[in-house]
Order: sequence, then structure tokens, then C-alpha cells
Amino acid sequence: MLEQAQRVLKDIFGYDSFRGRQGAIIERVANGGDALVLMPTGGGKSLCFQVPGLLRDGLCVVVSPLIALMDDQVATLDELGVSAAALNSTLNAEQQRELANRIRLGEVKMLYLAPERLVQPRMLSFLQNLKIALFAIDEAHCVSQWGHDFRPEYLQLGQLAELFPDVPRIALTATADKRTREEIVTRLHLQNAERFLSSFDRPNIFYRIVPKEQPRKQLLAFLSERRSDAGIVYCLSRKKVDEVAVFLSENGYPALPYHAGLPSETRAANQKRFLNEEGLIMVATIAFGMGIDKPNVRFVAHMDLPKSLEAYYQETGRAGRDGLPADAWMAYGLQDVLMLKQMLQNSEGDERHKRLEQHKLDAMLALCEETRCRRQTLLAYFDEDMPNPCGHCDNCVDGVQ
Repeated sequence: MLEQAQRVLKDIFGYDSFRGRQGAIIERVANGGDALVLMPTGGGKSLCFQVPGLLRDGLCVVVSPLIALMDDQVATLDELGVSAAALNSTLNAEQQRELANRIRLGEVKMLYLAPERLVQPRMLSFLQNLKIALFAIDEAHCVSQWGHDFRPEYLQLGQLAELFPDVPRIALTATADKRTREEIVTRLHLQNAERFLSSFDRPNIFYRIVPKEQPRKQLLAFLSERRSDAGIVYCLSRKKVDEVAVFLSENGYPALPYHAGLPSETRAANQKRFLNEEGLIMVATIAFGMGIDKPNVRFVAHMDLPKSLEAYYQETGRAGRDGLPADAWMAYGLQDVLMLKQMLQNSEGDERHKRLEQHKLDAMLALCEETRCRRQTLLAYFDEDMPNPCGHCDNCVDGVQ
């Protein structure tokens, strides 16, 4: 099976060899086994289901939470000559009927859908009449009620185990601590799944966290050494996104805003420009990013504190996916902490949930206040031991002032 997989890898995707655990994961799923895959962003997650999906007979169904992400992957597969399609709300009734027909005729090999679409009874019975190669559940951490990306419709994906007992399932995520991993296994009924945990370390990213004094001035100083680099600047509020985007443009940096308050056409146009043009800066709330596959993002800058280390890891992880040097820079101050604590107190959710969120925020603060190696602290949070300081973060390089 591995030989066939390597042929597919070379002939269709153009790669000479598998990276890390890819080969083992693909072999497991292609042979009909379930798998839980934890792989940092940029580790080649999608090949783990695309290759077995092509090796097995039938339709490969990919569950993905975001339309932008689906469209991106479908476009890439089309270019490679793989018949892929996304069934989402951008299609009108006529287009949906046409797609259903193509699927029935076996003309589609990879079908991308949102979880809420997949769990509709009509959709499930439609799929039960087809030969299904495998189910791939991407961004599987969305099933965790304690996670920062919880989506209730993910909880209903557990029924795939009963409805399609002979179809292998692979759940993938780029970020999950031990507790979230267990929750994925339980809620998706992946009890017999083999677990593949890759290292969380992103050695090419340099981490720097600075006390927030004059954040805009500090941001300009950081950017001055990175002219013409593509990057993402994260802000907590929509208002701040708009202001910072204008501020950067006025200072000669080509910056675009992205947040949920903008018309969807503007968001889509800005995202497209960011992906296709070089040297643009996207100023965004966390609404931007899940599934953004631009390999040469050279920096991610945070103007505000993320509310957990998972969020920080995932957001900074959008830098340097090409393996070349990249920067994760953040300015943080006491005001951020007070604001996040206030938001936490006012949020809906029981006391247990609030305690957990508080615990996550405390871990985030601990990283900011850390005087030793930041990478060791970050990896330890994900239960990964790094024996020696990394030599590639501000604390290692500057020494403690």
C-alpha cells in the first residue's frame, strides 16, 4: 500500500517523499483504520486524508468548518487534476442538484462540506446510498466544548461511527492539549483510532513578547526591518482592526482589514489579495486565519493578548509554513489582562467553564511573564518536553535584563 501511496504522492502532488508520520498515517487510513492526527500547521495535514482518499474506492468526504478553507483546497485539487467539489451555502439550488448528480455518477472524488450540512438527515441518507472511501474531519478540536473554537454541530459527527461502521475516519487538528485530544476521541467515537502526535515545535519561528508602551510606535519599529514582507497583525476588536489598518497604510505599509463586521465581498476580496499578492499585511480579528494556507507569511504580530495558549499557538503558527525564518511578535500590557478578565466574567457559561477559561488565560500570562526560554514554556503546555533552551526566542537571545 505504501508503494501505491508514494506513487500518488509523486504523480499527483509532486512530492518525492513523505514527511514525519505522514506515511504511517496514510497507510493506516488507506487500509481502513481510524486515526487521530495531531500535526502542527504547515506539517502537511491535508495529504494525510487526500492520499488515502485517492487510494480507496469511492467518495472521500471532508468535513471542514469554513467556506474559504474548502474553496481554497478544492481549487488546489482541481489544479492537480483531482475532481473535487465543495457543497456549501454559496451554491444555489440548481447548482446543488447538479453537484448531487455528478456525485451519483461517480464524477467527484473529494467532497468538502460543513459539519452542519453533513449531519442533515437528507445528506446522510444520500451518502448511505453511495460508496464512501473515508470521512476526514478537519479542525477536529472544534468538538471540544472547552476549546476556543467550539462548534456544537461537530458533536453530531459521532453518529458517523454507527451509520457507516465500515468507513474509516480520520480526525485532524493542529492544536489540542491532552484533555482536548481525549474529548475528540470520546465525542467522535474514535475509540479504536490510532493516535499520531507530531511535535508542536516550530523551530523556524522566533518568539518575542514586549511590554506594551506605545504599541503603534513599537509595531512600526518591528515592521521597519520587514518591509515588503507578508504578515498578519491581530487585534482584539473590529474598531482597532480598522484603525490599525489605516494607520499602517498612512505609514507606507500596504495593509488590509479583515473582521466579521465587513461585508462578505470585502472580506473575500481582501483574503484573495492577501493570498495572491506579495508583501501585503492583513490586519485582522481572530475571524481570519483558520485554514489560511499562505506558506510565506513572514510574521504574525499581536497587538492584544490572545485568550489562551492554544489561540496564541494557532495564530502565531500561521507564520513561516514554508520552513523559512519567521517572527511571532506581541506587545502585551496590564490593560489587556483586565479587559480579557472582564470579558470572561461577562461571558455566558457556567462557573466551571469560566474557571477553565481563567486557567487558560493564566497560562497565557505565564508565557508573557516568563524569563526563561519561551519555547520550552509553550511546548510544556502541550505536554511536550524540550530538554534544552531553544536559543531562538527573545529570552534566550537577550538574556534576562
